[in-house]
Amino acid sequence: MKYILFLVIVFAVPAHAEKISLAQISSYLNKLGTAEANFTQFNDDKSISTGKLIIKRPGRIRFEYDLPSLALVIVGGGQVAVFDPKANEGPTRFPLSQTPLKIILENKVDLGQEDMVVGHMADGLSTILILQDPENPNRGAIQLIFSENPIKLKQWIVDDNEGNVTKIIIGDWTEGQRIPNVLFNIQAEMQKRTQ
Repeated sequence: MKYILFLVIVFAVPAHAEKISLAQISSYLNKLGTAEANFTQFNDDKSISTGKLIIKRPGRIRFEYDLPSLALVIVGGGQVAVFDPKANEGPTRFPLSQTPLKIILENKVDLGQEDMVVGHMADGLSTILILQDPENPNRGAIQLIFSENPIKLKQWIVDDNEGNVTKIIIGDWTEGQRIPNVLFNIQAEMQKRTQ
């Protein structure tokens, strides 16, 4: 009886995930062409936002926020544009190179690059990477959390090095669909909003 109870306890405990290698994660990101997913965002001010995330690698990502926010963030053409529907002026813009998102949107991701990975660990269920731009470590860091079998990016946490931390939890990805380039065209979005 004790032996059966021991087997039940042993097999009831979920198996711990092994740490996914940097080469495997780099390969996963490099193969990720287009993808869409719903997301939930946890902000520094304790507010929570939801919306849809669209990626078209390399270099493009779009965050469409749900009501009541209706904010929009577009990354395209090496720029990040934040559209705030409450503001009467154009979007806030800055170079993608000044954000940690640049690392996962590059044409060729090589996580083995010197100094890019400042943390690589497993917590038993996921593999966690902490990345920073080795040329600009003062611009913040991004923490990427992956599940395995299959490898999927499940969440990320951006720390902008100015005291702002944003956590995004990603729903199930739909990959490989056709996504029009105009969704990542900042100028086109600006013109659309002035009509």
